[in-house]
Parts: sequence; C-alpha cells; structure tokens
Amino acid sequence: MKKPLFTLAFASMALVASAQTKVTVNADQGKHQISRHIYGHFAEHLGRCIYDGFYVGESNTKIPNKNGVRLDVVAALKKLKVPNLRWPGGCFADTYHWKDGIGPKAKRPKIVNTWWGGVTEDNSFGTHDFLNMCELLGTEPYLAGNVGSGTVQDLTEWVQYVNFEKDSPMSSLRQQNGRAKPWNVRYWGVGNEAWGCGGNMKPDYYANIFRQYSTFMNPKVGDERIFRIASGASDNDYNWTETLMKNIPNTLMEGLAMHHYSVLSWGEGKKGSATQFPDEEYFKTMQQALLMDELIEKHSAVMDKYDPEKKVALIVDEWGGWYNVEPGTNPGFLYQQNTMRDAVLAGATLNIFHKHCERVRMANLAQAINVLQAVILTKGDKLLLTPTYHVLEMYNVHQDATMLPVAVKSDDFTFEKEKLPAVSVSASRDKAGKVHVSLVNIDPTKPQEISVDLKGLNATAVTGRILTSGNVHDHNTFENLNKVKPVAFSGAKLSGNTLTVTLPPVSVAVLEL
Repeated sequence: MKKPLFTLAFASMALVASAQTKVTVNADQGKHQISRHIYGHFAEHLGRCIYDGFYVGESNTKIPNKNGVRLDVVAALKKLKVPNLRWPGGCFADTYHWKDGIGPKAKRPKIVNTWWGGVTEDNSFGTHDFLNMCELLGTEPYLAGNVGSGTVQDLTEWVQYVNFEKDSPMSSLRQQNGRAKPWNVRYWGVGNEAWGCGGNMKPDYYANIFRQYSTFMNPKVGDERIFRIASGASDNDYNWTETLMKNIPNTLMEGLAMHHYSVLSWGEGKKGSATQFPDEEYFKTMQQALLMDELIEKHSAVMDKYDPEKKVALIVDEWGGWYNVEPGTNPGFLYQQNTMRDAVLAGATLNIFHKHCERVRMANLAQAINVLQAVILTKGDKLLLTPTYHVLEMYNVHQDATMLPVAVKSDDFTFEKEKLPAVSVSASRDKAGKVHVSLVNIDPTKPQEISVDLKGLNATAVTGRILTSGNVHDHNTFENLNKVKPVAFSGAKLSGNTLTVTLPPVSVAVLEL
C-alpha cells in the first residue's frame, strides 16, 4: 500500500486553498419542491436492523420500549424527521408472506431468512408491529410487496387488510387482530430487484407481471389512489427503464425505482474496510457516489421520452456506501461502521437528489439501523449516532422547501491522474422564506475557499453548522459516542450579495441566510 495522502490531521496542515470554487445561487429562479420523501429510510429483515435494532420485544425490561420498539430509536429518528420507512425488504420482501406475521405472536409460524444469514425468525415483528411503529415515529410506511414468490391475491389482500375501512374479509380479519381503523398506507412496492433476487426476470416479463399486479391494487387512500412503485433498474441498466416506461401506462404506475450503491466491487470480501480504507479506495468510493448524478440524468432522459410531464416519479429506494462487514461479525448481517467518508458521501448524494427533485421524489438510504450505511448503531442498551445521521439531521431543513438552482465551478480533488469536483452544493428556500445552502468538501486534505454569488437574495445575516473531523477515517464508537458531531460554523462571511466560505477538508456544512 502506498503511503496515505489523505490522513493528515488538521493540526499538521496549512489551511491554504486556491480560491477556485465559485458558486451562484439563483434565489429568484426556484420553482420545484424538494420532496421530504427524498429523506426516506429502509428497514429490512436483515441482520440486526429489525430484531435488536428497532425491536427488542415486549418482554424486554432493560431497554425502554413501547410494544417492543426501542424508545431511544424513536426519539433519534423523530429528530431526523423521517418521512417514510420502507419494509420488509429488499430481497427479503420477495420471500415474505404477510399473513405469517399477524395474529397472536405465539401462534405465528417461524421462518428461515434464506437471504441474510440463514437465521430463523419467529415473525414477532409483522404488519401491525411495523405500521404501529410508523405511527409512533410519525412517518409514512412504504410496504414492499412479494411478487417473486407471492401471488396477486396475496398482495391485493394485504392492501385490503391495511387500507379498507368498510366490511370485507380482510378488514374483518384486521379487526379480529385488534386494529379497528385502517392505517391508510399509500406507498407500495410491487416487488424488489425483479432483475435479481426478486426473480431473475427479464424486463418484458416483469413489465407484464407489474401490469397484472398493479391492476388489482386499486383502493384509494382518501382522495388519492395508492402509489405503486415498479421494481426499477440497477445502476446503468437503461434498457430496463426503457422497457418498463414503454410497456406500462402511467395510469398503472406512480413511481419507478432505481438502485445504486457506492461499492468498490461486488466480489465477496472485496468491498474494502469501512474504517481502514487507503487513499485509492476513498477516491473510488466518492467516484461511485458522484456517479449518481449521471445515472439520474440518463434514467430521467429515458423516462422523459414516455412521460414528458413527469407524472411518474423516479424512486431511488436503495442508496449508500457498501463495505466489508466489521471483523468478527456475521457476513450475512452486513454490519459496518460509518466514518466521515460516509458523511460527505451522504451530503453529496442528497445535493444530487435536490438538483433532480422534479423527477426524483423519493429515496431511501440503506439502511436505518445496524446495516450498511446506517444512521444508528446499537449495542445492548447503548445507541450510537453515526456521521451519516448528523448529515441527514442538518439537511432536514430542505424537506418540502423550494429548490434554488445553483451553478458550481469547483476546484478539483485529484488522485494520481484522476479528478473529481471537490465541492458539492445545493440550496433551497423554506416556507418561512429562509434560504439554506448545503456545501460539501470531499477533498480530505485541502480546504476550499468558496465564493457564493447570491442572485435575487438580500440576505442580512448568515449562521450555520458544520460536520468535520481531523481525519477522513474518524467515526463514533460506543466508547466515544461524540467524536464526530455537528458544531457551530464560523467560516462563512456575508458582504452584500456575496458569501465567502472557508470549508475545511472532508466536511459538510449547512448555512442559513
């Protein structure tokens, strides 16, 4: 391994930058809303995400809970303003039969989670448990239906069970199981990764399957029809998007999914360490993260051919960094740590989603607790907030705000002969008229001097917070819960319509004007 270039502590650095980054915020041009649903999360039956993450059981007397759901988790996620939560998968969704998870818990059949670790689950966390938890969290549920091994009848009966208020076989069953009123679930995934773990289908075949399932999923939620999300493409499979858009009328489909992970290699054990990564791996991870912009642009261009009015939303319902599991943990549990690398990855990705908010109207970080790029890690009765958590908490000021177009001429972050833009920016105006600007510096050694031209904005003051640390590998542990946390930011100066920002290496800042 070459000597690391990106591990210098601030104390040993000369904070000198080349004043090459220029940003224009067009505060007088905003017209598209950044949907709060871009800030969605994902809870799959995978490793310790559900059991020992969200849910510790009703009989647990050591960890404060309500109906088995950890109250510290509830408090932390409420602070994030989580708008929606996807469940039960993922790959697990296409092996999950929802009727196994209702009724008296002692009578629920056990199942084997064949996708993730081969563990036996007792189905103690099922439909009622999840939907009641969503009410506790103040979030909208996003249910992923079983298309791979289920039937049309299974899924349509699930819709009826959770949504139908009047007398019917499924609403009667729901009432027998203790819930009088329906939950009114609007968001429904019609299968997951149908091109892979959801059935290894070809796009033409899945398009027909989707049309069949979607036809029978017709109950409304209030005055709106339910929001049916097709299993979309992986990464740059534009043919998948083309085939579905060409063959599925938008009267049957409200959303089309797309998955993209910032991963080095899909080979077993070749994804790199979550904490001890060399320079090359850091650069390539950020390269994959910033690729999201190109993927969204090209998938959106395909969708525009068939849906120029943008009625169908692009739903990035799986994204994030994916590394090797932590040493000594079950490889099927996908438990990984979370560093400042993940913080800048999250900030830059959210800035990309903001840019494309006219088409991207929902996204789901993978995953909420103890899995992949988690916002929360748990260990017994302890809870840890990751750097990614702090970025999403800082950024939630953008939820349902008006996106303000930005132009960025960034300095370069270079590694050997390759380069990436060092600075990522997005901006929005909230309903109270406040403008928020999010800035990310992915360069781990060089600060950025950024000049921001505020067009159409007469700002009188600037405040902000920043998330940064002395080393790109820094992360929070159960021995040091607050090594990485946001602090007040004093590196922004306002003079007329010009904002000057000194952004430290590997940092995320959110300013309020």
